[in-house]
Parts: sequence; structure tokens; C-alpha cells
Amino acid sequence: MSVAAMSVHQSISTFYTSLPRGGFRRSNSVGHRAVRCCEAAVDVSEKKKTVVKNGNDSLEICRVLNGMWQTSGGWGRIDRDAAVDAMLRYADAGLSTFDMADHFPSGSSLFSLPMAEIVNNSWSLFSFNSIKRRAKSSRVIEKRRVVASPFMCLLSDDKQRVEVKNGKDSLDICRVVNGMWQTSGGWGKIDRDNAVDAMIRYADAGLNTFDLADIYGPAEDLYGIFINKVRRERPPEYLENVRGLTKWVPPPVKMTSSFVRESINVSRKRMDVASLDMLQFHWWDYANTGYLDALKHLTDLKEEGKIKTIALTNFDTERLEKILENGIPVVSNQVQHSIVDMRPQQKMAQLCQLTGVKLITYGTVMGGLLSEKFLDTNLTIPFAGPPLNTPSLQKYKRMVDAWGGWSLFQVLLQTLKTVASKHGVSIPTVAVRYILDQQAVAGSMIGVRLGLSEHIKDANAIFSLVLDEDDMNSILEVSQKGKNLMKIIGDCGDEYRRA
Repeated sequence: MSVAAMSVHQSISTFYTSLPRGGFRRSNSVGHRAVRCCEAAVDVSEKKKTVVKNGNDSLEICRVLNGMWQTSGGWGRIDRDAAVDAMLRYADAGLSTFDMADHFPSGSSLFSLPMAEIVNNSWSLFSFNSIKRRAKSSRVIEKRRVVASPFMCLLSDDKQRVEVKNGKDSLDICRVVNGMWQTSGGWGKIDRDNAVDAMIRYADAGLNTFDLADIYGPAEDLYGIFINKVRRERPPEYLENVRGLTKWVPPPVKMTSSFVRESINVSRKRMDVASLDMLQFHWWDYANTGYLDALKHLTDLKEEGKIKTIALTNFDTERLEKILENGIPVVSNQVQHSIVDMRPQQKMAQLCQLTGVKLITYGTVMGGLLSEKFLDTNLTIPFAGPPLNTPSLQKYKRMVDAWGGWSLFQVLLQTLKTVASKHGVSIPTVAVRYILDQQAVAGSMIGVRLGLSEHIKDANAIFSLVLDEDDMNSILEVSQKGKNLMKIIGDCGDEYRRA
């Protein structure tokens, strides 16, 4: 794996094997100092410059470099202005050399304007990336209880949208969600303008719900640029149907009201919205019950109008029930769910049926493994099949191995191909439709490689596809031949929390 962002979904792969930190080996003659946002500048000794030279080519650099791998996710949240200010403080102290890479996802393309401003002010030896910010607070959490309301999930007449509702809180979304994990690095270099243009094309085709996260590199920034372009170039009624569902993945610190508020304000600023359509909350360690404090503060922010709906991501059934018992108005839980991984249809779906909480699913096409591209291939022979050259393909290949192996997976692909040919659609279209037809599922996600490839036609075909009883039974038969992943991995989200 590259040194690009280690996102929430990417970290699932560590359940089966540890992934090394990739990157380049550095010369011993140059120190490497990690930059953290808002960290105080330090004094450096004389002889701090060195010249690297080869023939007529030379460059003078500071011998202590500011390393910016930390901007790629996993070290805290990014605030662009605070990050730029921090870089200026480093440069003021003589630490004026910055190390980055094209695969550090919050790349210089997003910050070309601040870069130009600095260059115009005669600063040199700068390269740009964003710096993560760690919010601090010492306020005491006030205990409160939120009264739960009835839950509803209503399909619209066109079968493309669904309304998730909890009392006075409601949000209608497209049932096929554009997943933007792919912007966080490892799927190809993202060009900002091309990515935003691609988002417009998806929205123009009716695929106007986007799933983001604070740790998905530039995803929230891209959405902010996209939403402003929509405001300028599309009519008001168009904007009314666009949705941005983001996630907050906080570090394991005390969840004070001010910390939660500052963190959510970062996403609001990056996405350039007054109120987040949906905030999906993730928590790493259940032993730390601070997640209840965080959710209560999020509920306060919802009451203030800064968040429209509160949701979860990768919580298990036990914790979801506990959260609901504490009166948190959760409308959905985002979980991994595919024909191979049917864990959500066990304990989680039963609770959802009782409470009305809905599921938004990811990994539904398994990073592209559930497609014609991998039909009739043999990955057991090196270089014989398509390369597993993205984090999602590598991650879900491990799921296939745990479920039943490549031979059984080929039987599944052949079954899906038969169903797809019968209806004149593709294998991914059938795979998503099958999961959308499962109980408690409101929407399913398909990852988008913005500006690199598109699947608009296949995605829109999902809405008109109707799987009959024979189709459903043939898929179910193969799915049940695999191992029960609940016994191997555990409940939804447990893949993130096993040692």
C-alpha cells in the first residue's frame, strides 16, 4: 500500500494482515521532521542549509524537512487556513522546505490559490499540502437525554430516492450513493477540475447523493467546490435534490462540547454548507464510552441547525441498541454489505426492523470484484488475471478468501452473469439491486473514481431492474455455500476492532 491516506474503509484490510507503511527511503544526510498543524515553530542551529547538486542542476534546501505525510489522513482533521498559517510559522523560523507526494490526497491542487499568494509575497522553497488540526477543549460535558421519535423510511414514486425519517428529522437521498473513499489516494491521481466536472455529470444523471468523510483526503473540499458550481450553474430546484453525507472519525480523546463543535465546523467549512445533510459518526474503541457523549453533543448541534440528520457508520448491533436506548435520534447505520458479506441480515437487520433504523451499505460491488472483469479469471496464478491494484480490490479479495475462496467466487460470478444476461444488465447492477432488496437497506454505495472512470449507465440501470424469485433464489443458494462471516469476523464493524 502507498503512503496515501489510511482511511476508515481501508483499515479493514488489517483484520487479515498488517499492511506496511510504504514510501521512499530517505538519505541519512537530511533529517525528516513531521509537521503538525498549529505546532509552535522551533529554533534551528546554524548550518541548516545544504545544496543537492548534479552537474548544472542544484537546489538549496533546509537540512530539517517538514514532512507532510501527516496530511494524508489518520492524524487529525484538516483546517486549510490554520494549516497555511502553521506553514508560514515554520517558514518564518527558517524551516522552509516541505516534503510531499502526489499521492498525499489533500494535494497542492486544492491549495493552489494559497500557494500563489505566498509565492507572490516572495516566499521560496514552498510546496503545498494541507495539515491536519487537532482541536482542544476542556469543557465539561453536560449530561442530557434526547427523546426518541418514530422512525420511517419511505420510497418515492420514481424508486430512485428514499426518505429516511426520525420524528421531525428527515432526509431524502438517492438509493444509489456515490462513494468518495476513492479520492483518498490509491486509485489514481485526482485532478480537481476533472473530479468536480464528473460530480456534475453524476448529479445531472440523477445520481446526486455523495458519501464523504473528514479523512477521505480532499473529498469534503471537492464537495464544497462542486456545490458552489451547482449554485452558479444549475437552477434552485436542482440544488434541492443534491445531498452530501459526510462522516466524522474522531481520535480517542475526551468528547467535550467544544471539541465536537469545532470538528463539525471544519466539515461545514470544507463543504461550504450551513448545515450538514447527514453526519455519520464512527468510533474506534467501544471500551471508551465517550461515543455517547459525542453523539449527545452532535444531537445538540442538530437542534441548532448545524446538522440535519445524525447517523452511524460501522457500529455493531449491541452498541446501536445502547445508543438508541440513550435517546440518540439515529436514522441510519452505514455498514459493509454484499452478496458475499451478508452479516447485516442477521442481528443488525432484526434490530433495524424493530426500531426503523435503516442501513446504507458499502462494499456492495466489492471494489469491482463483482464484475465481468473478474469472471473466468484465475488469481491463484501470478499475473494470470487482472491486477488487484487498488486498496478496495485488495481489501475485498481478503473477504472473498475468508468467505469461500476464488473457486466459489467464480461460481457466484457465473450465477450473477446468468441473471444479468437475462435482464440485459451488468453483474454490478445485479449485485447492487440484490442488496437494495434486502430488509432495512435504504441505499447502497458505488465508489466513484472521479475524472478517471464512470459507471453512470450501470448505476441508473439499477432503478429499473426487478429481480424475480428465481433470480433471488439462485443468488442466495450460492451465497449460502460460503462461510458465515459473522462467525469468522463478528458483527458489523467488528473488522475494525479485532486485534
